[in-house]
Order: sequence, then structure tokens, then C-alpha cells
Amino acid sequence: MFMGQYNYTVDAKGRVFVPSRFREALGDRFVATMGLDGCLFLYPNEQWEKFAEQLRTLPGTKEARQLQRYFFAGAAELEMDKQGRILLPANLRERTALERDVIFVGVLDKIELWSEERWKSNTLEDMDEAAEKMAQQGLAF
Repeated sequence: MFMGQYNYTVDAKGRVFVPSRFREALGDRFVATMGLDGCLFLYPNEQWEKFAEQLRTLPGTKEARQLQRYFFAGAAELEMDKQGRILLPANLRERTALERDVIFVGVLDKIELWSEERWKSNTLEDMDEAAEKMAQQGLAF
């Protein structure tokens, strides 16, 4: 399980160090894809396969096809080097504004990679309201 928040910097070549706490669970090769809310999702291969299977079994609706295209067209297999860095593909960096200061956020079975600016502007201001809605869905705090 991934959890925690870590600040890093993307270098001029588009490389960034992966937090040491995430490296082993992520593995040397893993999948990055467009996430939601303007971030990237980083999946260990096993979790990516589970997610892909969920997308594969969606009904043939327009919305399902759009989701499949969104996650698969934006997907790339990444490889970590011996120093623990990854090269972020230019198209994914551009679409998620990952230019310099970034934040890795552990979220259960995946990692979200945010530009620091988007992370600061995208957090929920009223967590009480969100928690109330989730409590109606059965989540206990």
C-alpha cells in the first residue's frame, strides 16, 4: 500500500527521483498513465493489470470507450535507473504540467504524481462535506 507525500524536482532532461519508500513496491518497470484531476497515476505492473481488467470488462458504451482511450492512450511503461530516477515522457509532462517542483502522493494501490502548483490548488477545501458523502456510502471514520 502506498501512502505519504514527498516533494521532488524534475531535472532539465525530464527525470525525477522516485521516493525511496515507493521504489521497492513500484518495481523497476511500471506503468504511468494520465490520472484524474490533472495528475499522473503510477501503477506497479500487478496493479496496472488489475485496473486494465476492470477497464476491459466495462460495457461497450461511449463513456466506457472514452475511459479506455484516456487511460491507455496516455499510458507508458517506465523503467527506473540504478539511481532511482525515471524519465517522464514529454507528452505526459506537458499534459500534467510537471515542469519542475512535483509531489509524489501515495494513494492505496497507486502513486499520484502532481505538479506542486496543481496539488496546492486541487485539494478539497471542505473535507467534512466529502467525508459526509462517503459516510452515506458506508465509509466509517
